[in-house]
Amino acid sequence: PLGVLRLLQLLAGAAFWVTITTSKYQGPVHFALFVSVLFWLLTLALYFLTLLGKHELVPLLGARWLAVNVAHDLLAAALYGAATGIMVDQTQSHSYCNLKDYSLPCAYHAFLAASVCGGLCLCLYLLSALGGCYRRCRGEREVV
Repeated sequence: PLGVLRLLQLLAGAAFWVTITTSKYQGPVHFALFVSVLFWLLTLALYFLTLLGKHELVPLLGARWLAVNVAHDLLAAALYGAATGIMVDQTQSHSYCNLKDYSLPCAYHAFLAASVCGGLCLCLYLLSALGGCYRRCRGEREVV
């Protein structure tokens, strides 16, 4: 289940930052883009380290791999929450160009799609963190 969640997180995270980069963005959207790319790369690294069973090679953290995964997921959920809030605010501020006859280029639809993807990322990381916390409370130490 964690592998499937990680793959869904990677897909939703990639959709989040790809939709942002296809639009003309400025201001606080840079933070949302930073969060999405950073956690996409970190999730990719966690996924492959866990998949290959090489988490012991990570200094100081390999012995606490489940706790590292839970901390990563909680931090990702918190920052994706902030990034989603930014994208919702940007969507609302660009809602003026959601008119039928508006002919100038507008980022409303890209920001709306990014808001949805950000909310999905937030839910996926929270679900993963809750699953990890549940396993940690049961006394498990390993991810797999």
